[in-house]
This record gives sequence, C-alpha cells and structure tokens, in this order.
Amino acid sequence: MEASSSGSTISSVTGGKTKTHQPAKDVNIFFDELEGVNSPSKDDDSLLHHGNLTSTSDDASRLEVVGEEVPDKNKTSGLYFRDGKCRIDYILVYRKSNPQTEKREVFERNIRAEGLQMEKESSLTNSDIIFVKLHAPWEVLGKYAELMNVRMPFRPFNPFSAGAPCILVRCCFLNGHFIEINGRSRRSRRKIYYLHRRYKFMNRIEKQISRFRGWLPRKPMKLDKETLPDLEENDCYTAPFSQQRIHHFIIHNKDTFFNNATRSRIVHHILQRVKYEEGKNKIGLNRLLSNGSYEAAFPLHEGSYRSKNSIKTHGAENHRHLLYECWASWGVWYKYQPLDLVRRYFGEKIGLYFAWLGWYTGMLFPAAFIGLFVFLYGVTTLNHCQVSKEVCQATDIIMCPICDKYCPFMRLSDSCIYAKVTHLFDNGATVFFAVFMAVWATVFLEFWKRRRAVIAYDWDLIDWEEEEEEIRPQFEAKYSKKERMNPISGKPEPYQAFADKCSRLIVSASGIFFMICVVIAAVFGIVIYRVVTVSTFAAFKWALIRNNSQVATTGTAVCINFCIIMLLNVLYEKVALFLTNLEQPRTESEWENSFTLKMFLFQFVNLNSSTFYIAFFLGRFTGHPGAYLRLINRWRLEECHPSGCLIDLCMQMGIIMVLKQTWNNFMELGYPLIQNWWTRRKTTARVWHTGKTSFPQWEKDYNLQPMNAYGLFDEYLEMILQFGFTTIFVAAFPLAPLLALLNNIIEIRLDAYKFVTQWRRPLASRAKDIGIWYGILEGIGILSVITNAFVIAVTSDFIPRLVYAYKYGPCAGQGEAGQKCMVGYVNASLSVFLVSDFENRSEPTSNGSEFSGSPLKYCRYRDYRDPPHSPVPYGYTLQFWHVLAARLAFIIVFEHLVFCIKHLISYLIPDLPKDLRDRMRREKYLIQEMMYEAELERLQKERKERKKNGKSYHNEWP
Repeated sequence: MEASSSGSTISSVTGGKTKTHQPAKDVNIFFDELEGVNSPSKDDDSLLHHGNLTSTSDDASRLEVVGEEVPDKNKTSGLYFRDGKCRIDYILVYRKSNPQTEKREVFERNIRAEGLQMEKESSLTNSDIIFVKLHAPWEVLGKYAELMNVRMPFRPFNPFSAGAPCILVRCCFLNGHFIEINGRSRRSRRKIYYLHRRYKFMNRIEKQISRFRGWLPRKPMKLDKETLPDLEENDCYTAPFSQQRIHHFIIHNKDTFFNNATRSRIVHHILQRVKYEEGKNKIGLNRLLSNGSYEAAFPLHEGSYRSKNSIKTHGAENHRHLLYECWASWGVWYKYQPLDLVRRYFGEKIGLYFAWLGWYTGMLFPAAFIGLFVFLYGVTTLNHCQVSKEVCQATDIIMCPICDKYCPFMRLSDSCIYAKVTHLFDNGATVFFAVFMAVWATVFLEFWKRRRAVIAYDWDLIDWEEEEEEIRPQFEAKYSKKERMNPISGKPEPYQAFADKCSRLIVSASGIFFMICVVIAAVFGIVIYRVVTVSTFAAFKWALIRNNSQVATTGTAVCINFCIIMLLNVLYEKVALFLTNLEQPRTESEWENSFTLKMFLFQFVNLNSSTFYIAFFLGRFTGHPGAYLRLINRWRLEECHPSGCLIDLCMQMGIIMVLKQTWNNFMELGYPLIQNWWTRRKTTARVWHTGKTSFPQWEKDYNLQPMNAYGLFDEYLEMILQFGFTTIFVAAFPLAPLLALLNNIIEIRLDAYKFVTQWRRPLASRAKDIGIWYGILEGIGILSVITNAFVIAVTSDFIPRLVYAYKYGPCAGQGEAGQKCMVGYVNASLSVFLVSDFENRSEPTSNGSEFSGSPLKYCRYRDYRDPPHSPVPYGYTLQFWHVLAARLAFIIVFEHLVFCIKHLISYLIPDLPKDLRDRMRREKYLIQEMMYEAELERLQKERKERKKNGKSYHNEWP
C-alpha cells in the first residue's frame, strides 16, 4: 500500500503557468513517487489582523525591494507576516497571564540575536493568548543548513550524448572539493546504463491487471498522476548544503529553495539551543514548554485541506490539499501511498512509519489469502470429516456434567455444531498454515530491511547519523552537582553514578514485576468468574442460555476481560511513565526506548495473558470425575467443551481483535473529531460575537489537536500488538491475518486523515529506520514459532488424531492416513465413568433418567483413562503416553524445522538489493576515479606552470 519512486510525468503550477516534466526512471524505487512544488499555499479564508500588538521583527533586515509588489494572497493567507513577504516558519503560543515573563523575554531576545525575525499577534477569541510568529531569513537558513548538513539538490548534469536518457548519479564533497560524478570515466569515456528490471516486471503486471478493468476499480492500486497537477518532479540528487559552493545548487528562488518542513526543522534546531536564562545550560524550547512558559509550539500547515475547485481541473491549492485528495481521502483507499510527498510534508520519521505500515499491509495479502484458504478448506471438507460425523451421530453417548450440581448430563450429539465449527479452524491444513506464518514473519522482516535500505538511499539517509543528543532537563536538574568530562564534546556535563543507576533499575524492574503480578491477578479473577458463572448459567431460566452455558460463560468472560484490558492500559501508561522517569534516562532516545519496552511488555502481557490461559491451561489440570481438582478447595476448575478447547480460543481471539481494533479506530479518529468539533463550535461563537468571519492559519492550527506526546508510539504499538495477535496464535485462528488486513486498509487512510486534518502539523524529523520496534518484531516472530507449536500439539486434536490413525485405528500399521482411518476415534478418545463414584458436592441434581427412562449408570468424559472396573481404576492408558510422547516430539521437530527455515531464509535474503548494492559500489568507484583524475590534473597543471616559469623536474611523477 505504498509508493515511492522518482519517475512520473507530472505537471507543476508556477506563476500561473503549467510546465510538464518528462518521466525519468530510477533503478532503486519500486513504486511511483509524488513530489510537491514548494509554492506558497492558498487559502480562501482572509487573515483578520488583530493589531493590538506591534511587530518585534527588525524591518530593516527584511528582504524588501523598492517598488516590489507583494501579492494580496500572501497578506491574506495567514502564512506570512503582515508585510506579506516573510513566511511564518514556526509558531510559539503563550498566555499573558503566565508568570514566566522574564524567561520568555530573555528567550525571545536571544532568538532575535540568532537572526530570526519575530512578530506577535493576539488571539481573536481570547486576548490572553499570544501567538509569536517566527521567520528565518536566507542568511540564517544557509548558516544552519550548513551546520546541520541539510542535503539539498544540486545542478543536474547529463552524462550522455544527445538523445540518450539522463540518469543522474550522486555528487559529494571530497577533501573540501565539490566533485560532480557525471557517470563516465575521463579515461574510458564509457556511459553507464542501469537495467530497470523492476519497471519491466511492473509493466507486465499492469498489462495483466488491465485485462480486468471491467470489475476492478479504475486504475487499481495506482496513483492517478493526471489528477495531480500541482507536483514537481525532483530527480536531482543531493549534497550537504555549503554556502561557499552555493553556485552548485539549484536555486531558482531563495524563498522556496528550502521547503517548509526544512525551514521549520532549522528554526526548531535554533530554538532548542537558545538560552532562556543567563545561567549555565539553561537552554531549549522543550524546557520552556515543560515549565509552562510557552503553551504550544508548532509549524503551520500550508493552508486549508479543502478547496471549492476540483484538483483535476485547477490543481492542488497546496501540499496539504494534495495530501488530502490523493492520500487521506477515503475514496483512494485502493491506491498506493505517495510516500515521497508524505516525507516532504511530515518528514522522514513519519514517512518511514507509513512506509512500514504500507509494507506490512501489503505483506498481509498472501497471509490473509492462505488463512482464508485454510478456513474454506475446512468448509469444503466439513461433510467428509469423520470426527464431526461421529460426534453428530453419537446420540447414545452421554457425557458427564461439566460443572457441579446444576450442569446436566448431555448427549455428545448436542455438541455437533461446535464440532463442525472446530473443524473449520482445526483441520489438515492448520499445520501447513502455522509453518507458513512462521516463514512469512521472517520474510516480512527480511524484505522490510531491503525496502528500508531502498527508501533510505532514495531519501538520502544512508550516510545520515544522528547528532549528539542533548541531556534531558530532568537528568540535568537531578545530577547538576556531579559533573565529568564528555569524551565527545570535551565539555563538563552531569553524570549518574553507577550505584545510583543500578538501584533505580532494580526498583524499576520490581515495579514491572509487580504490574505483571497485577495482570496475573486479573486473569485469576477471570478464571474465578468463569468457574462460578458456568454453574449460574446452567441453572438459568432461559433454555437458550441454559443449554449453551459454557459458550455464554466464555463470551461474557471475554467481554469483561476486554474491559479490564482497557482499564489496566490506562494504569500501565501512568506506571510506565513513573518508572521510566524514576530511572532518570540521560537522553530523550534512552527515555523513549525505556518507555517503549515497558509499555509494550505491559500491554502485551495484559492483552495475551487470558489467551495463554485458554490455549495452554484451560481443561488441562481439572482432574477427572470423582477426583476433580478445585480452586481454594471450593470451585471446580473449568473443563473444555466436549468438542475441545479450540473453540474457546477462537472466540477469545476473534472478540478481542474485533473489539480492540474498533475501539482503537474510534479513539484515533472519533475522539479528535469530537474535540475539534467542540473547539470550533466554541471559537466560532466567539468570532461571530466580535463580528469577525474567519481565523488566520495559526489560530486554526492552534485549535487542532496536538500530536501525541510520545510521537508515533501509539501508532506503532497498536500495529505491533496486532502483529503479535496475527502470528502468535494464528494456528488456532487462521482468519486473524484477514481481519488484520481489513483493519490496516482502513488504518492507513484513518491515520492519514488524522495527520492531515485533525492534528497540528508535527515537526519534520529524520530517522533511518523504525528503531527499537524492529527488535520487538523479531522477538514476536520467535515467540510465534513456540506458541504455534504448542497450540497444534496441546490445544488442538491434531496429534491425538494422528496417533489414532497410525497406531490404534483401522489403518494402524498400514502407513495410511485418511478419513477412513479415523473411524472410531471419538469413542477411543472418551473414557468411562461410573456415576455412583461422583463426590457429594459434584453429584448432579439430574440422574439422567430423561435419556433412558431409568437412572444413568455410566457417563463419558474426554481423557485417556482406564474404566472403573479395571485393576487401576481411572489410571492413564497406554494411548495417553503415546499421545504425550507424540506431542513432545512434534514440538521439538516443529520448532527446529521452522527455526532452521527461518535462519536459512535470513541467510539467503541479503539486506541490500543487488541493484542498490551495485549502484552504491559503482558510485564509490567513480568517486575514487574522480579523486585520482582530479589529483592527476592538478599535478599536470602544476608541472605545466613550472615549465612555463623555466623550471624543469626530470623525476617528477607522472
């Protein structure tokens, strides 16, 4: 569900004229790219200047030209200063009633000292709220872009002769010299051609898809580039910006050379390093936000995301409008994502999240297809299943009660429906699907590494490294009295003693252990509920509930468990935040990683603990009739349904997945929509009261919801937990990938809609990968192999049926396995119990006379035990030990086989695609060639100059 490439025929609107760029292909990119022109945004709303505050910017330093006309749209768009020339790059918000006035004054004075221009406006709806508009002039942008190594496009160079396709390769700085690698060696004068195998492959796919245009949506999974007239192609490679070599860069207009996201990132970089007190290390906007000096800080959206005019006929008003139409709109749910446009508007970190989410969603297609095939295989073979036939025909087999007192005797044929439903999920294809999903998880992660490498190369992230992080203010305040020399910067900084760090980690680990015990206690409470409620439902007046007491118990227990999960999640967030702050991490990344691990561990245990109980403990330690194991010597432990425990596990997973995904979608979209609607309602009433008609852009954005304080944490956590549900117990619920796929198709557009329309614009930040989440995904992949092996061996009846077919059935010793070999399996899997051996507190109120007209003498139960009149009454039979040995052997063989396949796949799939690796090696080779030739040319030039001056050196090289 994603797209990223540098080739397409795209038009751009500049100065009212449309110019068309011809397509160019890049070997590294698999899908189509969208890149937007960085032009001023349009907005139909007029900017209502609230002139009670004067500008604090230095008017003399602005880029004003005598006689220059400023477009009226700039003055009314809400994206510029009052003069219509200086674009607003960042917004700070504070309240006049806030007492931190001195810190703000020092901070703003130092902001102006750094060269930033400033202008203030008061809110239209609340005069106490002040907006500080910041603008970075060209000199400041150039200075800090060079310090931050911001990569910008340089002038394209066509290395080929006339008529040949132009393929640009990278430029770089070497030893202080700017080198253009133009694709040919000065010695050999050879041209470089790259094969476009991916594009040829995609063209073949498009031809096949075009045959089904009649029933597929128009241009399925492709971007309608003819409807995107407001994009500009960007095929140029980039190099770190340098003011000394500014003539090498493509600068048509200094005001638009740095796009809005880059400008905001540069301004934020400056604000993070400006002092707000004259003391030592009293710097940074984040600290002013944390102590309440400023209420909010954010870059502006580029105007309205809606337009009265059609994008097909009039083009996009701005990048936000373009993102809404081609990405966040629900009508394009079947299209690829314009990842390059997302990256340009929101930054690489958010772009990588949507790239990963799109890749994950795309990889779910084969998993969902195979899971649906397993389910449909169960449907088609249902009428031929010998086990379900025997269950449905077993009208003469009377089963023992599943609870004390009130549960009646029941015919085995009464569980016919449950036996058929169990076969839909537990059939001959289940083992294959479990192996497939284990391999699928490995393939997904390995190919994501390849995809990430391609994206990192395309977005110039290969050589990008995070700069040295600043110390967290809380860490500095706590350990300001203890300092030591930083080995990197050479400056003194606070440090945490090893003993103090260990003691804090021990306390934090104890807190984590305590919270896990809380989860176990909650599961224990659910177990008690199930044990007590099954008897209550068995004595219920309604026959529907009384006859399905166990299913009613399971369904209500799952719903209650879901409510407990959601309540504990709120508690876990507060506890994880407290424990993380207790550890006092040194930097923001350390804090984020520690918080992420705690939250994932808490929520994973909270979400899956009850599922583990049903899968591996329910009905395993109940004892047998006449000698039941009891909880606190009172409540009899819950038994599985006569058709097995797998149906309980399926209900648990299905209900939890549906409810949790529905709740998450509501909280992600419904809550911001309601909040923003309520805010608009209140503010609109105030504006009408003052006689105004609309808001400026900064006030519109201020009224939107701020991005989550933890960034993309919630989005990643939701998908990672879903990935765990999709893989860990997939052998018991093959439809889990299908449910995940349907949810993710909605999730992509829901997140896109939320980012574009409901949230303030987040700061564009860079990242090379998805961070710590990749390691968590690998851990889930390993855990899924183990759990699926146990689900097949312990929870399902696959192993007992296999043992019966080859050892005890009519085909025993013949090496055959089929439905004819399962004749008699149901009877062989049930043991006999003498009714008179019931304990007094277990004896049912009904004597079973309704079945035969006389009191029942024997009943049956699921187990492999000797009959009551054998030498060892109710002892384990030889078949029990054969089944147990087969289960253990299956677990060992399954795990080793799947792990070997996973490691083999990891070894065979390289992290870098071959064409990308060849291209990077080629560029490295060209750099070395150019260095050699540049040095050779320099020596030859020096030699000629020396000869010209009458000097001769006979032994000079070359």
